[in-house]
Amino acid sequence: MFDTQEFTLTEKSPKKDGQKMSKIIIFANYLTKNMEEEKKTLNFIEQIIEEDLANGLSRDKIRFRFPPEPNGYLHIGHTKAICINFGLGEKYNAPVNLRFDDTNPEKEEQEFVDSIKKDVAWLGFKWDKELYASDYFQQLYDWAVQMIKDGKAYIDEQSSEVITEQRKNPAEPGIESPFRNRPIEESLNLFERMKNGEFEEGTMSLRAKIDMTSPNMNMRDPVMYRILKRPHHRTGTTWKIYPMYDWAHGESDYIEQISHSLCSLEFENHRPLYDWYLDQVYTEGTIRNKQREFARMNVTYMITSKRKLQRLVAEGVVTGWDDPRMPTVSGLRRKGYTPAAIRNFIEKVGVAKRENLIDIQLLEFCVREDLNKTAKRMMVVMNPVKLIIENYPEGKEEWLETENNPEDENAGMRKVPFSRELYIEREDFKEEADKKFFRLKLGGEVRLKSAYIIKAERVEKDENGEITTIYATYDEKSKSGSGTEESLRKVKGTLHWVSANHALPVEARVYDRLFTTEQPDAEKETDFLEFVNPESLKVVTAYAEPELKEVKVGEPLQFQRIGYFTKDQDSTDSKLVFNRTVTLKDSYKPEN
Repeated sequence: MFDTQEFTLTEKSPKKDGQKMSKIIIFANYLTKNMEEEKKTLNFIEQIIEEDLANGLSRDKIRFRFPPEPNGYLHIGHTKAICINFGLGEKYNAPVNLRFDDTNPEKEEQEFVDSIKKDVAWLGFKWDKELYASDYFQQLYDWAVQMIKDGKAYIDEQSSEVITEQRKNPAEPGIESPFRNRPIEESLNLFERMKNGEFEEGTMSLRAKIDMTSPNMNMRDPVMYRILKRPHHRTGTTWKIYPMYDWAHGESDYIEQISHSLCSLEFENHRPLYDWYLDQVYTEGTIRNKQREFARMNVTYMITSKRKLQRLVAEGVVTGWDDPRMPTVSGLRRKGYTPAAIRNFIEKVGVAKRENLIDIQLLEFCVREDLNKTAKRMMVVMNPVKLIIENYPEGKEEWLETENNPEDENAGMRKVPFSRELYIEREDFKEEADKKFFRLKLGGEVRLKSAYIIKAERVEKDENGEITTIYATYDEKSKSGSGTEESLRKVKGTLHWVSANHALPVEARVYDRLFTTEQPDAEKETDFLEFVNPESLKVVTAYAEPELKEVKVGEPLQFQRIGYFTKDQDSTDSKLVFNRTVTLKDSYKPEN
């Protein structure tokens, strides 16, 4: 650190002052370097905001929004936009609106509004205001009337197919509508009659008059309003015409005085239209909202197309939008993913300008990392084989202490029942095995977790040669935590177990990736459903310690030595269901 007192100049000693001036230059360079390094740590959106602040934008005028269309459930791709907007809100202590761009009553439902609110709240974010584009329908209509009056919009009586054909392509000038120069009064009259419901759907539309020769197709007289005689989930049958997304979206941002309108990269070529529309309504002295785009997030083994997700549901590939194999936020939540893990994942992915494919292993790593710190450890046997300790007294039972989470010293202890007959994992035993097999084998010893050291003596088999029972003996003095010399004896393997007399049968749903290929919808020639993984769900009956009766739906758990699980909403008093969230270990390590 630098001592600022060193940099005070005097008039008495030129030599000393020269030395101090050198130090000042060094200090200035030090500050500049630090500022440059700090700038480098900012993502490009933060750099834009910082530049706006430096150019006079008042900090209290910063405002963001997350603007989903309520036409489906949020998915993993949306979490990036959520985390960016709300994260910036937290960074700059700025309000963030949750605004529903509800301009298409054909596809929008209150169900989706409710699920979106639930998902955003679950991720841990609080919005400033809950708003709707439909709040602004009258204002948008009034502005559109003014645009007609200004000669900036007109009523077109051509079909949407003809309009599309006339637009041509970027390399070829479009053909102007024969209605483009119709009298203003005529367009005003027709627009009002459209609003009153006098015309049928598809017979006419309101178009902006911009430039039919523009290389940007969005600027070739885009449609602003279409006739749609469908009831709206908020406004009912009040409106017979509805604004198009491009018109409603930017103007809604302006009404709300959003300083930075952040959206995904596919809207980059919409930005000129966004700005043109804004030009028509902007008033000096107000905040002029700025659209900037970031790269969408694609994750391997997942699809995020709403249309394709709808097919998965409609064709019964999954059980619903919240199926734990779905990339929806509700599906991830049901699977046992945590808000902290998802937010950490988005942070690691970062804010990029170019689209990229993110390895699902990074997401699973973040989930595993979070659950390791928070999940309660439980003993559950997934593929059981009976183990009888022959020298353990018949009828005796003990309640042994075991830790809830060794990663959390405040997690405490619990008691598990121990008896003569136990269940262990079938794969934890071999009659014969080499030195690298550290589990149980005939003549070999292992420690039972939080219990005793046992030795396998013999086995019993059925007529097919499959082992039905393992017989073992135990060292009575080797009880974990007893402090005896025998309890301190080291053996290489430790197994989990469940007391057969106390075992609680549970349904374990072992989920795997829904698709067998990294990019299931990348091959245009092949239906993505052909890549559905037939092994994406295996259902097994497992045996658990009785403590699992007390677990709440959604509570994170680690089935020791198996994986992370959570209690599913399908559970009843008579049938407990647990979903596998993620496997216990993976060799994957993130680069940063």
